[in-house]
Amino acid sequence: MSADRSPATADTGGYDDRRRWKALGVGLVASFMTLLDVSIVNVAVPSMDRALHATPSDLQWVLSGYALTFGLMLVPAGRFGDARGRRNAFMLGVTLFTITSALAGLARSPEGLIAARLLQGAAAGIVNPQVSGLIQQLFRGAERGRAFGLLGATIGISTAVGPLLGGLLIQLGGEQHGWRWVFFVNIPVGIVAVLLAWRLLPARPTGQQDRHRLDPVGVLLLGVGVTMVLLPLVQREQWHTPWKWALVPAGLAFLVGFGLWERWYARRRTPLFDLRLFRLRSYTLGSLIALVYFGGFTAIFFIFTLYLQIGLGYSALIAGLAITPFALGSAVASALGGRIVNRFGRPLVAIGLVAVVVGLVATVWVLRGSPSGSVPLLTAGPLLVAGLGSGLVIAPNQTLTLSEVPVPQAGSGAGMLQTGQRIGSAAGIAAVGALFFSSLASSRGDWAAAFRYSLLLAAGIIALALVAALVDIFAGRRRG
Repeated sequence: MSADRSPATADTGGYDDRRRWKALGVGLVASFMTLLDVSIVNVAVPSMDRALHATPSDLQWVLSGYALTFGLMLVPAGRFGDARGRRNAFMLGVTLFTITSALAGLARSPEGLIAARLLQGAAAGIVNPQVSGLIQQLFRGAERGRAFGLLGATIGISTAVGPLLGGLLIQLGGEQHGWRWVFFVNIPVGIVAVLLAWRLLPARPTGQQDRHRLDPVGVLLLGVGVTMVLLPLVQREQWHTPWKWALVPAGLAFLVGFGLWERWYARRRTPLFDLRLFRLRSYTLGSLIALVYFGGFTAIFFIFTLYLQIGLGYSALIAGLAITPFALGSAVASALGGRIVNRFGRPLVAIGLVAVVVGLVATVWVLRGSPSGSVPLLTAGPLLVAGLGSGLVIAPNQTLTLSEVPVPQAGSGAGMLQTGQRIGSAAGIAAVGALFFSSLASSRGDWAAAFRYSLLLAAGIIALALVAALVDIFAGRRRG
């Protein structure tokens, strides 16, 4: 009981507990910055096209290359932070992210921008598992739930408000060079985050030595497997050959090889990822919920932005404002969900998933036929409901999923969880986007119908996450 009430029992190595909320604030700012760059660039694509004379393939790599290298780095970076100190890894990641943001903003060619985005995504992948690991390390009991609630709000808001902030920056900077400010805005934030991290984040406790190697074979197998699974998903519009999908089973074979290697390696040394975490029902089902939910959740903003900007001719700023109700609902509910998750457990996640599905179906309903009013106004209420539900999913699910993960494996455990989220996002955008474009073609340019059909698919994907949550709830009751 004392461990639940007192965060002082955390593995802090003499760290001053009074500074832990400030340290969390530094981590959340860095997470917001890196996650924002997943979505903020979408609205900047037309400006980049005009300024750099980029091809469609170039622009696709600017968008998807970031997500690809982000996903590749999560587990190795989490393991590195566990082994060598999370402050060191965090500062390295933020420093690299700041430098590569500057390089992206200064790019004079599509090739230079793509290279900067690939490195920027890798830096983001270094940063994010450290934040989850620090929460595991510094907080216990109800306070850990509140900390993850704030992290969940950060994830939800950064994903949803990216188009709005991107539209504002482009409007302020001008059509020709406004896209550069999308990257330059990270520079002062990154510098301040590095300086504060040095002062506020806990160093590795003196005497804590992890002399084990960082499992290079495991890193290679996981990296090849994730790359082969993600590549055909993120390049779905540019690679027209059907043979691209052969990479997916090949990638899954590498991931199976990774699992077999890690099982063998764990008998001798500390593995890149401890497969015994999947013996924990909370971790296994929570990871599955995250993977499936992000498959539907991220796709919503992708198709909504296309529908508003290209289909209806709204500006990037108005398109961003249209998503704001979802972001606000997510922020409020995430903070609340983090506070009450320890009381309600997985049923809270299930309630959130139901609310998201209801909100998306209601969005389809208000857009039935040919909507006569302003689409952003018509969808504000349903998207607010969906956002409130999302806030009860992301943060509480992360809290429950990592609740039984030992602190020494917090970084790699969080990294694997987030890798699943990246794969889910890519797969969901590929599936929902494919339905969107095929419906658009078959309906001869009926953007409203294409949006409704694809939004129903996103709702169906999220309903599958609800099934996984219900399995966890009923399994827990049978044990009880």
